[in-house]
Amino acid sequence: MRYGRAAIPALVGGLLLTALLWWAGASAPALHLPGSANVIGGQAAAQLEHWLAPWSYDPPATVQYGAEPSGGIAATTSSDGTSYLELYATAFQVRFGAVFVFFVFGALLLVRRLPPVRGRMPAALLAVWAWGLVAGTLAVAVSAPWLIAARGHGSYRFLPQLAGMISSGGPVLVATALVAAAVTVLAARVAAQGAGPLPREAVPARAARLAATAGTAVIALSLVVLSYQPVAAALQSVSPNSGLLAEPGDLLRQWLLLGAWTTPGGTPLGDWLLYRTADVLLLAVVWCALRRLPGLLTRATVPAMATGAVCATVLGLLASQLLRMALDGAGSGPRWGLLYLSADIGDGVPAALTCGLVAGVVASLTLRVAVGRAKSAEVTASEDPARP
Repeated sequence: MRYGRAAIPALVGGLLLTALLWWAGASAPALHLPGSANVIGGQAAAQLEHWLAPWSYDPPATVQYGAEPSGGIAATTSSDGTSYLELYATAFQVRFGAVFVFFVFGALLLVRRLPPVRGRMPAALLAVWAWGLVAGTLAVAVSAPWLIAARGHGSYRFLPQLAGMISSGGPVLVATALVAAAVTVLAARVAAQGAGPLPREAVPARAARLAATAGTAVIALSLVVLSYQPVAAALQSVSPNSGLLAEPGDLLRQWLLLGAWTTPGGTPLGDWLLYRTADVLLLAVVWCALRRLPGLLTRATVPAMATGAVCATVLGLLASQLLRMALDGAGSGPRWGLLYLSADIGDGVPAALTCGLVAGVVASLTLRVAVGRAKSAEVTASEDPARP
């Protein structure tokens, strides 16, 4: 599909995702209205407020110069307080603008290389949905420095604060990105009509399996080796020279670790193995997606493979989190509600982005080498004289 046809669905999806996130953030103050806690429950209201806070333009009480305000935001009338409120507003302008830009660029590449025509519709929908989570996470990361500065103590533990902000807003992104992805794919399907032939890449099965295995090995490195408790603790304790960039351990965990691998000590072996099925599911989803991805693309380029691998990793992460949520719900019984169990949905996207990019590049290079060797073997076999 040409860029002109793919641009319209990407722009429509980007505008819709931005509008949905803005609407969700604008709905956060409604949770403070009298009677809202009686309707949905105090705990549910607090949980929803926590989810919507990363997308809410309503400044928290801590956006004040020097100390906690006594009269709310309306009491912030000093020039210093106004400056901090302006920083807060700038942060959200950057955040919503970045959501739109990141989503459009990723969706444009996906729709062009993975057009949602017959046989590709489910794959395109899942890929654009996963990319919506990536776009939202990147937007939060890009705009976080303005929010940290708006709190008046940006030089204190800057990197841990940045890591904490990046990990917020996941559950809201999961829902809004799904709606935006559905509209994007439907618009792309309409745009693909009359676009001419959209062929699939001819990939040998053995080469596709080899590429999927190489890419999945990169994901397993993060999920099993780097996420192993002693290794993760070593990453957490990294603390170079003091200053603005000190204590990067929290940020490294966000961008490198996909899970939390522990030994079965203190836990029954059966329960430990049952809980590890979520990790196995993640790797299985990534391998199956990378196995099919080269054959679904119109052209298996390195950017398309890398973006597809990121989406595959995010989807595997969501599948593992849903399985863990089901296991936790079955083990805890009716004590915890659905909102509590789904609090971790959408976490780990920064690590999925980092590891997915590396996995996609590794899979793409492995695919090229394997396809090249297969073609060389075919040429050599055709040139050999037939033996009686």
